[in-house]
Amino acid sequence: MGQAAVRRVTRTSESMRTTPTDNNIGIRGLHLDQQLQLLPMDSSKKTEVVLLACGSFNPITNMHLRLFELAKDYLNATGEYKVIKGIISPVGDAYKKKGLIPAHHRIIMAELATKNSHWVEVDTWESLQKEWVETVKVLRHHQEKLATGSRSHPQSSPVLERPGRKRKWADQKQDSSPQKPQEPKPTGVPRVKLLCGADLLESFSVPNLWKMEDITQIVANFGLICVTRAGSDAQKFIYESDVLWRHQSNIHLVTEWITNDISSTKIRRALRRGQSIRYLVPDLVQEYIEEHDLYNSESEDRNAGVTLAPLQRNTSEAKHNHSTR
Repeated sequence: MGQAAVRRVTRTSESMRTTPTDNNIGIRGLHLDQQLQLLPMDSSKKTEVVLLACGSFNPITNMHLRLFELAKDYLNATGEYKVIKGIISPVGDAYKKKGLIPAHHRIIMAELATKNSHWVEVDTWESLQKEWVETVKVLRHHQEKLATGSRSHPQSSPVLERPGRKRKWADQKQDSSPQKPQEPKPTGVPRVKLLCGADLLESFSVPNLWKMEDITQIVANFGLICVTRAGSDAQKFIYESDVLWRHQSNIHLVTEWITNDISSTKIRRALRRGQSIRYLVPDLVQEYIEEHDLYNSESEDRNAGVTLAPLQRNTSEAKHNHSTR
């Protein structure tokens, strides 16, 4: 090999050796937060999360949908989690809450509200149960469903066959169209976390509404994503509860800085008074409510005088346990 060729090889090898060094020097010259931004994030170390919202959804509102978006933004921004799905699980008719209209109407409205969402869906398992199901059991059901790999086999669900056509209950059909190659998924089973508002958190203190062991399992084994409403003091409530304080690391409080105090109760009140609810619920939900005249004075008296299912069950069990001591 000639001397000129040797010099060219030497210069090339030196350049290859010094390039990483120069980059490292450049990175070390940055502040720590700037260095972290430059370093690639290993997505396999993120915990996949499924957000589950349980409740009456009587009717579903824009605020219910906003909860999912707020929680997703919050968790993804931590760098520790990746939200992959949101699930709306309407309570069954056996809950016996005053003013609760039949489940099939509430489910159809939820389906209409999420029709254009690519990640939030409606699940009917809870609403189809003959008896009221505790929230912790709903969480457990979905966690076990994920653990057995049934995420790739959706269950039957009441959906609308096609927008604009007659609404009816139908089984979800598998999409037979060619699927795009999916990105590598983080390892491990996704974790189900309960998405709620501050009102649910505060309801933990209502006597006989929740079993203490259920509250413990929810915050210890699953976790809460709580979106706070205007005027609520969720942090103070956690401080005053020994159980919540003990598991506060598994309770994420998300502040809604854009004030939004929409509630199903206020929606029903407006409807009873003949007032507009436009822009408070999705347009398709408003149309469905008006088409079926769902909320009025008569519907609000539904289950009037009937004890709420959890209060009835938990009070009965507490009396039984006391009498057997």
